[in-house]
Amino acid sequence: MNFLMYIALGLVAGTCGGIFGIGGGTILIPALVYLAGLTQHQAQGTTLAILIPPIGLLAAMRYWQSGNVKIGMAAFICVGFFVGGWIGASIANNIPGVMLKKLFALFLFAVAFKMFFEK
Repeated sequence: MNFLMYIALGLVAGTCGGIFGIGGGTILIPALVYLAGLTQHQAQGTTLAILIPPIGLLAAMRYWQSGNVKIGMAAFICVGFFVGGWIGASIANNIPGVMLKKLFALFLFAVAFKMFFEK
């Protein structure tokens, strides 16, 4: 896979992120596993590395301009995410790759099922 494909993946994930608030977990991780041949651990680590720069800044600014960002709430969630990310990565790195992939799939399925069937 070449750099143009990586840019295309970023565009798709970024567009989906802007529209639906998703991207890394639902778009990039499966794409990196199945298109780029990464392991589940590598895909998750790479996707987390993508978050280091202010990736969502432009999208968040557009939502903020429309009055759809709760800054105080976001700041506290950032603190929790910062610590929780370290905890989760510590746990995930001790789970075998096949099991991690299955847990990831179950998580996506459970969220999709709930969202599809709720009123």
